[in-house]
Parts: sequence; C-alpha cells; structure tokens
Amino acid sequence: MNHQKSEALFAKACRYIPGGVNSPVRAFANVKEIPLFVDHADGAYLYDVDGNAYLDFICSWGPMILGHNHPLLVNGMEEVMRKGISYGLCTPDEEHLAKLICDAYRGMDMVRMVNSGTEATMSAIRIARGYTKRNKIIKFEGCYHGHSDCLLVKSGSGALTFGTPTSPGVPEDMVKHTLVCRYNDLASVKEVMEQYPDDIAAVIIEPVAGNMGVVGANASFLKGLRALCDEYHSVLIFDEVITGFRLAYGGAAQYYGITPDMACFGKIIGAGLPVGAYGGKKEIMSCVSPCGPIYQAGTLSGNPLAMHLGTLLLDYLKTHPHLYTELADKGHYLKTGIEKLLQEKGLPFQVHQCGSLLTLFFTDTAISSYDEVKTCSQDMFTTYFHTLYEEGILLAPSPYEAMFLSDAHTKEQLDYVLDKIALALDKVKRL
Repeated sequence: MNHQKSEALFAKACRYIPGGVNSPVRAFANVKEIPLFVDHADGAYLYDVDGNAYLDFICSWGPMILGHNHPLLVNGMEEVMRKGISYGLCTPDEEHLAKLICDAYRGMDMVRMVNSGTEATMSAIRIARGYTKRNKIIKFEGCYHGHSDCLLVKSGSGALTFGTPTSPGVPEDMVKHTLVCRYNDLASVKEVMEQYPDDIAAVIIEPVAGNMGVVGANASFLKGLRALCDEYHSVLIFDEVITGFRLAYGGAAQYYGITPDMACFGKIIGAGLPVGAYGGKKEIMSCVSPCGPIYQAGTLSGNPLAMHLGTLLLDYLKTHPHLYTELADKGHYLKTGIEKLLQEKGLPFQVHQCGSLLTLFFTDTAISSYDEVKTCSQDMFTTYFHTLYEEGILLAPSPYEAMFLSDAHTKEQLDYVLDKIALALDKVKRL
C-alpha cells in the first residue's frame, strides 16, 4: 500500500508533537511502521489520507460498537451542536445518562462523570481511600488503569514487595502505597491482606484484562476477591473502561454475576467522544464533594456532546439486547476459525475471546497472567500484523491489545479476514 501522505504528515507532526503522536499506542513503532493518518471512517471500514481502505478492528479502542458513522449517532448532530458545544454547566442529558448507567450496572447507586478513563480510575482510588481512611491499594500486574502516578507501577520482586514506578517522572513516594499482585492468583492477594489487615483501601482490577491481550479473570478468582474485600472492609473496584457496555450491557459485573463496590467507565459511554465515569454504592459516592469532604472536579465533565451521544448509544444498547449475542457469536466464529487454522498448520498458539474481544497470543504457554503473556513472540506478531495490514486489515499495532468487533462487521468480512490470517500464519511459520 502507498503511505506517502501519512509519511509526510508524520514528519511534520514530529516537529511539534512528541514522537509525532498524542498517545504512544498510535505510534506503530512496535511493528516498525509509521503511524496511520485517518481521513474518515464508515461502517466497518477506516480510510487513511492516502485513500487506503482497512477493515477496522481497533474501533477507536472499543467504543465503536455499532461501527463508524452510524446514523443513530450522526443524524441530527449538527442541530445539537448549534445549541452549543460546551457550557460548563448542567444539562438534562447528564441526568439521563447517569440514570442509564446506574440502572444497567449491579450495585451502582450514583455516578460522577469525568473526561477520561484515567481520570475515572484516579478519582475512584481517591474516593476509596477517603471513604476507608486507608492509604494502600492492590493492583495486578498486566492490568492498565491509566497513567495517574499511583497506578503507573510495575511489580516488585514478589507480591509483598511494593511496586516501583513504571515511568520516569513518577516519584517512588507516589507508589509506595501500591502493592502489585499476580492476576488470577488469589493466594497472592490473601497474603497481602493478611500482612496489612487494616491498611488496604481498595483492590482495583480489570475483570477482563484488555491491556495484556484479552485475559479473563477466573470466576472463582473474582469471587475470592469479593469475599476478601468484604472480610477486610476494602473497596473492590472494577475497571470497566474497556468492558463496560461492551462485554455485556451491565459489563463484566453482569457477565460474571459479581457486584463490585465501585466501577469505572470510559470511551463507550460517550459513543467515542472523550469521556469517563466512576460510581458505586451510595454510602461511598456520598463522600464526594459537594455532598461530602472528598474533592474531585472537572470543568468540562459532562460535556453536552458526549452526554448526548452517550445517551443515544446506551438507550439503543438497552433496547437491542440481541446485539450482544450477535457480537459474541462473531467473536466465537472468528476464534474457532483461527483455532482451526492453527491446528491445520501445526502452530501451538493461544486464542482468547470474551464476547466481542479477541487476542491471538504467539506462544505455546497457557495464559492466565502477565508472566505467561510475556512469553509471546514480538517478531511473530510483527510479521502477522504486516501481512494483514498490507491486505487491508487493521489490528492494534501491539501483541498486547484486544481485537474489537462491531455490529458493522459481517460474516463475509470475517471470512475474508480468516483467509488472510491463513496467509499471515504461513509467513509466521516460516520464521
């Protein structure tokens, strides 16, 4: 494919933007490519500035559950914008969207809108600490909760070792209260809880990890976390920035049948516009200013455009529950198709699928935690990515991201993808 215009734009962008991108995940450096510059998108397709068309399986990192440019969301948008694009004041859609979220999600009594998933998790941690009057939190290696200081941490030498900063610029003092445990390893969490029985404010987890590839938590593990948090009076936080309203209308809480104390959302609740939210039990959320003493604010939180589109989308998803079954069926169809190809070619790789989320792991190791994920081959993924990219299939340029399906993807398109995956796997096998 010709990428001349993208190359020229990237060269210009590098003069003014660090690395030429506004988020590292867009860099494509991991697969030895320049970033793709988008012109427009429609349905299941995305079109770059050079006129190349791609079947899009990034879907704006999840929120485009109906596909791009859906009439439900774009028709009438000009009229909404003419009323005003920002007020910094309350609008009716804020209440409507908040009610939709609370009605949909187990144990969600109140919700506060913010502007990103990072802001949502950062705020939830603060609220949990203020509510419990404790400082320490538990997170899990391989789970990404945004780039706030206390959550930008990698594990130490063991479950009881405090984490170390993942990035320069994060002081060690900022993560000294963050303990990192092993995903799907309840014993590691019990050990921490027993050592700090009165100090753990919260346990935060992606119930289906989407940032080390798609790795679902074992149901028994999540049930165990729920029980431990009850026993030690800690707040259980589900980070549903990826899974909320995508895995199921009620998110992973509905999928697993487990009720957390708090949950965080992003992306999809604004139909793709910048947005986030956190919420939970009334007794916890009543501590948030101006009701209570814990301060959290956002001048543009509840932006009217995001609230309008989010209300339209969640209303639609609520009244079309069959969409989730159809998306899961598409995910299963793609998974079984890839597994059949792997078997035919004698390749021992792993395919994980949860609803409309999918990842092919280039390893023969069974995966349930970040340690196993790290055994994947970057070289194999790079070859796989490039082959599909040149065939007009766009995946996230990282082996540790999800493949997102949308309502706009058709069976015929999935069959085309499987044909090209067969070609890509042949190339991988020759490495």
